[in-house]
Amino acid sequence: MTAKPAAATARSTVYGYPRQGQNRELKKAVEGYWRGRVTAAALRETATALRRTNWRQLADAGIDEVPTGDFSYYDHVLDTSVMVGAVPARHREAFSADALDGYFAMARGTEDVAPLEMTKWFDTNYHYLVPELGPDTRFTADATKQVAELEEALALGHTARPVLVGPVTYLLLAKPAPGVAAGFEPLTLLDRLLPVYAEILADLRAAGAAWVQLDEPALVQDRTPAELNATARAYRDLGGLSERPKLLVASYFDRLGDALPVLAKAPVDGLALDFTERAAANLDDLAAAGGLPGKRLVAGVVNGRNIWIDRHEKSLATLGTLLGLADRVDVSASCSLLHVPLDAEVEREIDPGIARWLSFARQKAREIVTLARGLSEGTGAIAAELAANRAALASRAESALTSDPAVRARTASVTAADGRRPESYVQRAAAQRARLGLPLLPTTTIGSFPQTAGLRTARADLRAGRIDTAGYEERIKDEIREVVAFQEKAGIDVLVHGEPERNDMVQYFAEQLTGCVATRHGWVQSYGTRCVRPPILAGDISRPQPMTVRWTSYAQSLTGRPVKGMLTGPVTMLAWSFVRDDQPPGDTARQVALALRDEVTDLEAAGIAVVQVDEPALRETLPLRTADRARYLAWATESFRLSTGGARPGTQIHTHMCYAEFGDIVDAIDDLDADVISLEAARSHMQIARELAAHAYPREAGPGVYDIHSPRVPSAGEAAALLRTGLEAIPAERLWVNPDCGLKTRGWAETRASLENLVAAAREIRSELSSGGS
Repeated sequence: MTAKPAAATARSTVYGYPRQGQNRELKKAVEGYWRGRVTAAALRETATALRRTNWRQLADAGIDEVPTGDFSYYDHVLDTSVMVGAVPARHREAFSADALDGYFAMARGTEDVAPLEMTKWFDTNYHYLVPELGPDTRFTADATKQVAELEEALALGHTARPVLVGPVTYLLLAKPAPGVAAGFEPLTLLDRLLPVYAEILADLRAAGAAWVQLDEPALVQDRTPAELNATARAYRDLGGLSERPKLLVASYFDRLGDALPVLAKAPVDGLALDFTERAAANLDDLAAAGGLPGKRLVAGVVNGRNIWIDRHEKSLATLGTLLGLADRVDVSASCSLLHVPLDAEVEREIDPGIARWLSFARQKAREIVTLARGLSEGTGAIAAELAANRAALASRAESALTSDPAVRARTASVTAADGRRPESYVQRAAAQRARLGLPLLPTTTIGSFPQTAGLRTARADLRAGRIDTAGYEERIKDEIREVVAFQEKAGIDVLVHGEPERNDMVQYFAEQLTGCVATRHGWVQSYGTRCVRPPILAGDISRPQPMTVRWTSYAQSLTGRPVKGMLTGPVTMLAWSFVRDDQPPGDTARQVALALRDEVTDLEAAGIAVVQVDEPALRETLPLRTADRARYLAWATESFRLSTGGARPGTQIHTHMCYAEFGDIVDAIDDLDADVISLEAARSHMQIARELAAHAYPREAGPGVYDIHSPRVPSAGEAAALLRTGLEAIPAERLWVNPDCGLKTRGWAETRASLENLVAAAREIRSELSSGGS
């Protein structure tokens, strides 16, 4: 049956686009600027070229309205802080002297000044810089960046819509500045912030903006009546401005719930809503709210967070239902395309049979255009595209890759007992103390050591055939010897091999598991200039052979101190990959867990006494709505325990988490039943230590004392001060000393100095404890 066309022509748009460039040009330019090899002018030229390329790609795909303001040198929330004048006092002098250098100082810190705290952007793997606000914060408008990028797009002939972080979300994401009294709520600054947004909107209108998008993703989380009232007030005031562009308020990542009728009633000109599976309730809720009569609805039906082709017939059915709920319905992705790689067509090493299932940012733009055309002209106008879409979906469903009988039989045989170590923590701790003989406040690192230019060159030479496998492996051995020797000399107690053979903590494992697909160019921004290539978990997962035993055993052969085996946990494997959407995520996590369980067994057989199973993504994958969390945490913690549940009592199981707010999952952390957990804590001043203490967490913990996302070297005194704070919450016999995270992105000079200071701090505190000092 041919669908009837829409009454008005549907427009196509997106909320944002990958920033880094096809070959990570932005990363190279920014890091070159930091090293003094690229001038500020050259950096700006690179940024301008990337923006123009992005807009041209979108326009060539047929996108009717391109976004501006989504491009960033580092982070769009940091850009917002600059836009509203919320520069922390400690950075104002540097920012006044040179705005670009001051901007990067807020992001990375300097030798003397700490950066802003960094945490996860909702439940994604993108990180943002947390605004620091207080009762004395005075906002000032500076729309220079936003106006310039709008004018740039308009001059190129594009229909453009500036995209800003909305005022409510900005304040809800903020934290009290250091030294601000407990209990301060940044949202109380709303009335002070709204006039600044009004000024920015006026500037954008004067520059030619017909529409401005205000992103309010914080409203898809559980919100109090007071927060919803603040939202209503914010958009009553902004919507009531006489000199403003049309306002499009956007949300994404989940359903709006109680916030939807608040926004539907607000005097704004349109809403942009997520209608993908996790936010499907928005459709019924919008109908219940009376729709959007006289307003624009931008329907996010193409999933902006995964890399699978759209299910066109399902999306068109949703769009058809929405036609009766708004004055006009336009088509978009569910969120910014920042969260997916740029172009699937350049992945020529992927099996063509699998490649036809994939859709990256450029392909998603074309999908959006196809759906908008189908909505406007009827399905007959896109008959060829629909037929190709049906065929690709059918080929995926029928593929042997997506169903391995042996894997499914093993997963089905798992019992509750498989997910629990039979000995209590107290019994295990005694066995581990006897085996390891560690001092009070044992020191360790999180896993990776600097990935030097020499290592990257060796890896590239191997791929290009300039060196053979034997030559490459000798280079890896040299690196491991250097890492082990340094750790022994520095006095670190539990060593790591440094992971020189690993390109990425997820991709390395995915490349050795069946059912996984790796990309060559599928880069996605994680934070700042840090880009990752998430693997694709496309089919059933199994482990054909050991993955880490060889290099861990080699490192252990070089030292009498324990060397940790380093594994990436099942939840993080899923969270930092693009995961199949044709079965529940818990089923995929269970398959990964069984593969890791076999690896733990092989590490034990090789004599490894400490195994770390990293789960930094446990918190970031937590559903945004409280009602959805228990089901997620049940399968997430069960999969971790399944991976470690076969370990002997004398094998010490570590886990690691970083850069998220962990206070609301302490029960789940406890349920992991790990013997030791290390967590990010340096930028948050040991907040997690206090949260663990409030929970009466009974096991060992290492809240980080070295912020590895900043180039500054913390002094031994700083680390010792953090340890004293940690000891106020965690007894000395259960406190570990470690960095916040792995050291892959740091240079050797700062790593050596920082770890030497970390060890010195541990020795200082041990001495104080042994002498009865405080």
